[in-house]
Amino acid sequence: MDELFHQLAEINKKPKPFEFYTSEQLWTNEHTSRKMLDFHLNDEIDLSSRHSQFIDRSVDWITSRFAVRKGVKVADFGCGPGLYSNRLARRGASVTGIDFSERSIRYAQTTAAREGLNVNYLQQNYLDSNLEGQFDLILMVMLDFCALSPSQRRCMLQKFCQSLAPDGSLLFDVCSSSSFENRNEVTGFGPNLLEGFWSDEPYYGFLNTFKYDDEKVVLDKYTIVEATRVRTIFNWMQYFTPETLEHELSKCGLCVDSLFADVAGTPYSHTGDEFAIVAKRETITV
Repeated sequence: MDELFHQLAEINKKPKPFEFYTSEQLWTNEHTSRKMLDFHLNDEIDLSSRHSQFIDRSVDWITSRFAVRKGVKVADFGCGPGLYSNRLARRGASVTGIDFSERSIRYAQTTAAREGLNVNYLQQNYLDSNLEGQFDLILMVMLDFCALSPSQRRCMLQKFCQSLAPDGSLLFDVCSSSSFENRNEVTGFGPNLLEGFWSDEPYYGFLNTFKYDDEKVVLDKYTIVEATRVRTIFNWMQYFTPETLEHELSKCGLCVDSLFADVAGTPYSHTGDEFAIVAKRETITV
């Protein structure tokens, strides 16, 4: 009983903000990567990706807003199965897509090859990527930026700044501080939690949702107990105001150009659950 008590205490323990990083387990595990690709391609849900109608509208806006045409160089960080990359390539852009899910990259490559699209897909962790050349447009969509720790975000913003062409643009979206207020701490448990998402073998799943009010961070901590192992997956989300985001950008040589409610160009609202940012390299005046 004493051992069980300590195991349950560990399961329910609240870590420090961004103390652990386990994204690789989600995207590279054979079972969960297959589930995530299914979510990407499921047009009835907005989970791994937005539904196709939104993506079509988003790509239409991106094409117009950033004058995407033949010769424009685009980098899509966290490209998944190429839902944005391939669409932008169809508009004539030369696209580089980066993602560390082998399954998603393989799907994206197959689609691009079948259509003869100009996309270079790289299977790698974008935190470790070192792209050559400069890009007219850099994308990081579907709130990927929010899952990164402060040091990881700083790393990515520095990469973006270095990889942007002099008049290039960075487009990404984040969770808003308004939606942080709507999150609650909860504890859940169940056999095969999330309908078997975590394994194709029987398991018991624990979910602990923790809020960090000072840091404006939420953690969904999943503990998956299988017959032969116990896994813990930490799903972090950072919430922003335009001011806190602008502060992070400025420390990495970037500045806010404009704000929108989403990456489809909907007008910005301070009450929205998320918002999108267009950023540029800061202009140095002598």
